[in-house]
Amino acid sequence: MAIPVILDTDIGFDVDDIWALAFMLKCPELDIKLIVTNTGDTLYSAKLVAKLLTVAGRSDIPVGIGIPIDAVPKTHAKWLGDYRLEDYQGVVFQDAVGAICETILSSADPVTLVCIGPLSNIAASLQRAPAITGNSRFIGMHGSIKRGYLGAAKPMKEYNVKCHTMACQHVFRTPWDISITPLDTCGLVSLKGDDFRRVADSQDLLARAVMENHFGWFDKVSDWPMLSELDPTQESSILYDTVAIYMAFSEDLLVMEELSVSVTDDARTVIDANGQVMSCALSWQDQSQFEQLLARRIGS
Repeated sequence: MAIPVILDTDIGFDVDDIWALAFMLKCPELDIKLIVTNTGDTLYSAKLVAKLLTVAGRSDIPVGIGIPIDAVPKTHAKWLGDYRLEDYQGVVFQDAVGAICETILSSADPVTLVCIGPLSNIAASLQRAPAITGNSRFIGMHGSIKRGYLGAAKPMKEYNVKCHTMACQHVFRTPWDISITPLDTCGLVSLKGDDFRRVADSQDLLARAVMENHFGWFDKVSDWPMLSELDPTQESSILYDTVAIYMAFSEDLLVMEELSVSVTDDARTVIDANGQVMSCALSWQDQSQFEQLLARRIGS
């Protein structure tokens, strides 16, 4: 039986959320019950989700508009065009937090909550309905335990934690079944060579939408120092969020370790004897096999 999942995403800034959503839509192991947006202009983000779902023929999936916090560049506005949320044929919830709580509490089976952005929606959900932890588990793309961005030898402050640190602290302090992919693993993933070409050359409508967003995003952010050596015609950017999607149905290609983790006030994710015990993906059993899986699913 497919696993009931909710996706909480800050889609609309870094392109990895686009890849992650496309991957999730191509995973038969997952039964997507709800997709909600967080951070920045969450209405704009919900439009992006709705348009991608329409392209994929999945307007059966409800979309929730999350808590709008911060000003975030709209790097996918060109692809979104004049698409209106009113054009979406599926259900749209104005209150994403309420939709999260209702979906989890009413589910006959435990729900996997996959979070690939800052945790403002999730912290609010825990405050509104603490009982959701009894019928769900949390998987997040958060933190940096032993390695930093681009495989750096020391941990760094990771964006999803740094953006809303207090929200992440609240979630990580809550007794819950928590698993995370920190930068140690998710910060290494990208598609190159045959894997990239499999998606780039695909005629699948969703894969084509991914590539359109890939190129449109790069045009907007090509001045980022960390992208100075990226050739968008030959490779993807770092696809952080895709690892959390994979962990919703398998951990076979990862090395998981149970650690006590906490988040400091200055947004560091640290091993702490007084922290919450969670399962952390600290290294890969076979990263190349994961990247092949990712390319095969999105490109098919």
